[in-house]
Amino acid sequence: MTEETQTPARRNFYGRAHGKTLRASQKTYLAEDLDVLRLKGITAAENPAREKIDLETLFPGTGPFWLEVGFGGGEHLVHMAAKYPGIRIIGCEPFVNGVAMLLGKIRAAGVTNLAIHPADVRDLFDVLPDNVFDKVFLNYPDPWPKARHHRRRFVTPDYLNELARVTKPGAEFRVATDIPDYVRQTLEEVPPAGFTLEKQAGLNEAWDDWISTRYEQKALREGRDPHYLTFRRHG
Repeated sequence: MTEETQTPARRNFYGRAHGKTLRASQKTYLAEDLDVLRLKGITAAENPAREKIDLETLFPGTGPFWLEVGFGGGEHLVHMAAKYPGIRIIGCEPFVNGVAMLLGKIRAAGVTNLAIHPADVRDLFDVLPDNVFDKVFLNYPDPWPKARHHRRRFVTPDYLNELARVTKPGAEFRVATDIPDYVRQTLEEVPPAGFTLEKQAGLNEAWDDWISTRYEQKALREGRDPHYLTFRRHG
């Protein structure tokens, strides 16, 4: 069951914001860690004029910026942050249970090159300048299987046009999904937004630095094959 809510940015967000009751440890992570790791000035409440932010100031460092859209339980996000300590990676996820799981993984891994926007990625897109990200990940996004809901998928112009704006020319955009119709729509919608398909791979042909997530393992148990799509932002 999903909930439809109205975000402070006056747009509809479709999906769950809350799931099962959080464990005591997860409530502690949210209370103690989230505000430290959360990017400031993204929400409409904090930035009602939707002025562009200075990401270098909000997330200081020297490495390139990467983005993961919908990080689920955070396995991939923490894996990338640990594997590439020289980068700065931002994870967006509105599902509070996923955010709590991520915070626990961050504590365990001790990574410091990671920031969070615990809400709709479009709120972040609103306030970003052009040409920010060198790499973007979309792993096992909500499939919205009913045809009338396909417009809610990430691989639609509402999301993709802004994604193209905030990625640098030459940036890599990775999509992993186990839903054939999501592959179809991705191949149809992503190139017109400004990306070139570089590779379409199947099972056992994932990226060299890929880590299989809980969603992928569930798909495999249920007999669905993963698909890995790599796109490149053209200038």
